[in-house]
Amino acid sequence: MSDKKNQPNSATKPTTNSAWGGRFTEQTDAFVEAFTASVQFDQRMYKQDIAGSRAHAKMLNRISVLSNEDLAAILGGLEAVEQEISEGEFDWSIAREDVHMNIEARLTAMIGDAGKRLHTGRSRNDQVATDIRLYLREQIEFIINEIRRLQHGILDVAERESETIMPGFTHLQVAQPVTFGHHVMAWYEMLKRDASRFSDCQQRMNMSPLGAAALAGTSYPIDREFTATELGFTAATQNSLDSVSDRDFAIEFCADAAILLVHLSRMSEELVIWSSAQFDFIDLPDRFCTGSSIMPQKKNPDVPELVRGKTGRVNGHLVSLLTLMKSQPLAYNKDNQEDKEPLFDTVDTVLGCLRAFADMVPAITCKHDNMYKAAKQGFSTATDLADYLVRKDLPFRDAHEVVGKAVAMGVSTGKDLSELSLTELQQFSNKIEADVFEVLTLEGSVSSRNHVGGTAPDQVRKAIARAQTELAGQL
Repeated sequence: MSDKKNQPNSATKPTTNSAWGGRFTEQTDAFVEAFTASVQFDQRMYKQDIAGSRAHAKMLNRISVLSNEDLAAILGGLEAVEQEISEGEFDWSIAREDVHMNIEARLTAMIGDAGKRLHTGRSRNDQVATDIRLYLREQIEFIINEIRRLQHGILDVAERESETIMPGFTHLQVAQPVTFGHHVMAWYEMLKRDASRFSDCQQRMNMSPLGAAALAGTSYPIDREFTATELGFTAATQNSLDSVSDRDFAIEFCADAAILLVHLSRMSEELVIWSSAQFDFIDLPDRFCTGSSIMPQKKNPDVPELVRGKTGRVNGHLVSLLTLMKSQPLAYNKDNQEDKEPLFDTVDTVLGCLRAFADMVPAITCKHDNMYKAAKQGFSTATDLADYLVRKDLPFRDAHEVVGKAVAMGVSTGKDLSELSLTELQQFSNKIEADVFEVLTLEGSVSSRNHVGGTAPDQVRKAIARAQTELAGQL
């Protein structure tokens, strides 16, 4: 939030924090106040914090802890606070530490003692645990939607290039010919698993810790099932100690994000390689590239390079959270304040990378002639010749040796297998006949892989149709 009123300030601060100052006899050190505050970054959860407070207030009213008048004042006040924040008119204060106390203080200033009653039966420990779950649950929806958008873009490319032949690689050496449509459908499968992981994570985190209070629950006859339902949770968590100290869901989210970014990084690496002058397989639109300040001919694939680089950042956040939690005794510890910045940055980074890819991938242009010529290099149909000989009743290991000798001749003569004459091929095996050239063409090679998961154009189109049905069912 750029508005100055949305930036935390400590110009006017109480002698001690009103949330816990009764025990203390001296003012918090100014540096410590700023050092321990989290409002600078946790204010982004204000909507979730207010939603949790609404649910808690309604529950307190149901169990007769809050009067109808207090409830009405609280709900009206929370609405006014939310409007102030959304319009950039809220005065965030470091002296009040976090998003929770800032909102509560403003609410109390607006409605009086009713605002002070809102915190009955809860703690900032269960409050923040609830807020983070609500926040991540929503962000996962945004992430899955962006994954789906990228998948749709991939399907568009795959359909357009279902018959485009290119070399398939192992060890970055030409291995066998494949179709470009088949290759990008491998990307689709990676993202399909990513979306599934995020969905699983979302389901597991959808439990309400509200009501666990500081660590032991509360003596008030609260209705945790009511607040869980009110907030859209599946159920209430079952152990108060675990409820306030659990950050498994945040770690799981970051693990899923790290795997997703590894996938995007692998795609990025291929885009960088393919767009290089040495490969020259594809062209990336100018709007996703930059130039050089000194070399006017340069067109740099900055978007995939940056996504590749941001993978290390997200991987680091995962390690940060794992390290954060590894030695913490039950229950809540101040350490957990350090969970938010890596978590929030992971969300922002993932959404940014997905948006860039979802916009860029459908605009990729293939250079078909260059791909085709590259596929003819490196004897990419050698396996097809071996399979041909096996169908002629030659054992595979013998066929492998025959083809190896044929490849050696090709290397010495500078010819591809398809360019060797029938006479030249027959000197390695009398089982080779004129029909051999049907399997030595690139088109024959890719078309022969006509089974589920194969690279044949017909199978690529079937895979696209299945994927379109999958995506349509998830709307």
